[in-house]
Amino acid sequence: MMRHMGTVVPTPPDGPLAEADGAALARIAVASVRARLVGEPLAGAVPEADVLRSAGASFVTLERRGRLRGCVGTLQAARPLYLDVIRNARRAMTDPRLPPVDTDDWPELDVKVSVLTSPVRLPAADRDALLAGLRPGVDGLLLTDGDRRATFLPAVWQRLIEPAEFVAALLVKGGWPPHGWPTGITAHRYAAHEYHDPAPRDPITG
Repeated sequence: MMRHMGTVVPTPPDGPLAEADGAALARIAVASVRARLVGEPLAGAVPEADVLRSAGASFVTLERRGRLRGCVGTLQAARPLYLDVIRNARRAMTDPRLPPVDTDDWPELDVKVSVLTSPVRLPAADRDALLAGLRPGVDGLLLTDGDRRATFLPAVWQRLIEPAEFVAALLVKGGWPPHGWPTGITAHRYAAHEYHDPAPRDPITG
């Protein structure tokens, strides 16, 4: 359990949301993007479901015609899940790796919300130990070394199928050499349950 704004907020179970709750969470992400694009406050975002008001960690991914337009997330639960999604949806619109999302993107913008389970420490004395513990297609992976860290969501397995390739690419992402094994690195795995609100959308006019 965690405290938020003076009240005790339970941490949700590490499992998929009910279908209706997952759809509601994706709609909140969509509404957050649209409100930011039109310059209006986000109205009616507080959900009724307790699980969406419980502490949670999420990633929000924005794509247009399969092309990444932004992906930002949180690895540790620090606020109610729906607020985490609102925060990450807005931040994904200005992912520093990409041009900002604009109204031209909106009609073809696919919005995906990934709700993360709690990270679990993996043996990582060396590269072979890590590879032996990974579950391809299931695990998200977080590598940390002091202040440096890098993560891949489980969805990345769709394009990096082999565990050795997956780990090497994540090492490069974090600024480590792709081969060998950095001293002092730690590894955690997590699962992610994805909820999708696809395009098309009505254009924003005016």
